[in-house]
Amino acid sequence: MRSRTPLYAARKLASRTVLNLVVLGVCVAWMVPTVGLLVSSFRPKELIAVSGWWEAFSGPLRFTLENYVNVLSRANMGLGFLNSLVIAIPGTLIPMCIAGYAAYAFAWMEFRGKEWAYLAVIAMIAVPIQLTLIPVLRLFNGLGLTGSFLAVWLAHAAYGLPFSIYLLRNFMSQLPRSMLESAFIDGASHPTVFFRLVLPTSMPALASLGIFQFMWVWNDLLVALIYLGGTPDVAPMTVTMANMVNSYGGGWEYLTAAAFVSMALPLVVFFALQKYFVRGVLAGSVKE
Repeated sequence: MRSRTPLYAARKLASRTVLNLVVLGVCVAWMVPTVGLLVSSFRPKELIAVSGWWEAFSGPLRFTLENYVNVLSRANMGLGFLNSLVIAIPGTLIPMCIAGYAAYAFAWMEFRGKEWAYLAVIAMIAVPIQLTLIPVLRLFNGLGLTGSFLAVWLAHAAYGLPFSIYLLRNFMSQLPRSMLESAFIDGASHPTVFFRLVLPTSMPALASLGIFQFMWVWNDLLVALIYLGGTPDVAPMTVTMANMVNSYGGGWEYLTAAAFVSMALPLVVFFALQKYFVRGVLAGSVKE
């Protein structure tokens, strides 16, 4: 066995090296379009139209902040940013709160029809959003909600609930049964167990869900366009960016800068919660 130890170590090192190279290659392949978009956002329109972004560093360097200045000062991006915040924060918190209660019920409470109800929730994940747009829009029109933030809050909450319940239920169901049973023996009620035990220990899943939901709502164009319309007073950044290009194709050079302005906050959210991300995504995949 000792004579095989160096060979085993060499094979292990070689396999790690190959794995690291593959991961590095995948990361580079994913980052190349983003780097190209970033470089193009600082280039003048006439250069973007005649040369690729990789040629920006050959010859005289010609970079400008004009695209960002135009986006921030003339394209209503400031108002769009605020509208996106007004939409994304409730659109993230509402389904997280409702899904937390539902996931706890499906994981630790016994009631008639629980399995069928959970199966129905999981089945709704597969329902395309496009099938619901017309009936929900007619419902909102009848209630007078179309064009208001409340309409898009309710829509994002409804569309995000099935996956939210699924993710949180998988995590909560793997919590130690002895911990909850000890609390019940001591006389704790379900609300006490939920708020004092389950919620604090479910922070990885909640943070991961918050990242998913926030990024989906922040980057959404379809739901906002259908239920809010193109009114600048309530339009989020995605709708504002879509309106930057006029019917003749003018203004396309500002889209790269607008894209990076819209990416700033999601990147901050992701890096702030990244330590919980992997634990939350893998929730319920293995049983300890």
